[in-house]
Amino acid sequence: MKILVINGPNINMLGIREPEIYGSKTYADLVELIKKEAESLGVEVKFFQSNHEGAIVDEIQQAYGKFDGIVINPAAYTHTSVALLDAVKAVGIPTVEVHISDPDTRDEFRKISYIRQACVATVKGKGFDGYIEAMKLLTKNNKI
Repeated sequence: MKILVINGPNINMLGIREPEIYGSKTYADLVELIKKEAESLGVEVKFFQSNHEGAIVDEIQQAYGKFDGIVINPAAYTHTSVALLDAVKAVGIPTVEVHISDPDTRDEFRKISYIRQACVATVKGKGFDGYIEAMKLLTKNNKI
């Protein structure tokens, strides 16, 4: 099984960006954690992070026929991007939406997720462990 892990804007700033919300661990720490879990699950992972909406759309489209699942933290694009929603719908790859914090407990506008309607599940407010849960959901669903 191959899983594409996509992170949107400002996730590359983990460890610096609002540590009271996102913690002190870095993006490199996140990647390392996911790699270790992927190995234990016996899955291949590819990582992609971009601050540009179109680049994320391109990456989703390029995943078609190559990946069995997508774990995506669209970050701020969660609340604004119909383009990401449409891309996930277009490729039809099972996708899990992940958020390090729980957007529902933050600003009112963060309670809106456009991409959610194209996802098989959402994991939020579980820190980096949310990515692990998302991968486990995808591997479980792949075996059904």
